[in-house]
Amino acid sequence: MSQARIVDTSVPSDPKGLVLVLHGGAARHGAMQVSPAQLSVLRMVPIAARIAHLAPDELVVQRLLNSRRGWDAHHTPVADVHWAMGQAAERFGRGLPTCLVGHSLGGRAALLAATDPAVRCAVALAPWVYPDEGRIDLAGKQVLIVHGDADRIASPANSAAVARDLARTTQVAYVTVDGGRHAMLRHHATFDGLAADFAVATLLGRAASPLVERALAGEQWLDA
Repeated sequence: MSQARIVDTSVPSDPKGLVLVLHGGAARHGAMQVSPAQLSVLRMVPIAARIAHLAPDELVVQRLLNSRRGWDAHHTPVADVHWAMGQAAERFGRGLPTCLVGHSLGGRAALLAATDPAVRCAVALAPWVYPDEGRIDLAGKQVLIVHGDADRIASPANSAAVARDLARTTQVAYVTVDGGRHAMLRHHATFDGLAADFAVATLLGRAASPLVERALAGEQWLDA
């Protein structure tokens, strides 16, 4: 099996937090390797750059390239996330508060890996999830799910069900993007901006956009 890889976007000398950006990718037969040039990987580059731009001297921002495409029963992207967080702990020291930001299957991985004690918050953008995957305990975390209502690949109904279940143990905000599709192209500024603002506000206590401020204040169902 190929090894997962970490790509640095920003590495300040005295970081106050870590943001790990997770790509998606459709399921494939066999253990196909992830290419840095595939669209699901490239889609996360501007998101990582936007987060780094908001906190260039305070947050480590890294992109994770999974060990294989898609998701299977033997080795999932969640295992790659835990590996990457272990690498970060060795490099930057344990206890660095972490935000996981993922799209599609990366959003699923962000939610499921958020049980790690180092994770303070998770952002799932158009997450591909099963409706019962919110039945986990994320007490003490903050979660943001952003999903377009025109997504025909990842079900908004499924992610809303996950949000309702997660809300039993933690604070969850669910933002519906009117007309948003799975690739996030037409509304990329909305998806990217919400992810970046939420990560920075949660990890550093910074003021954020009005929509993120409402999410952090406890509103659960929001429209963008």
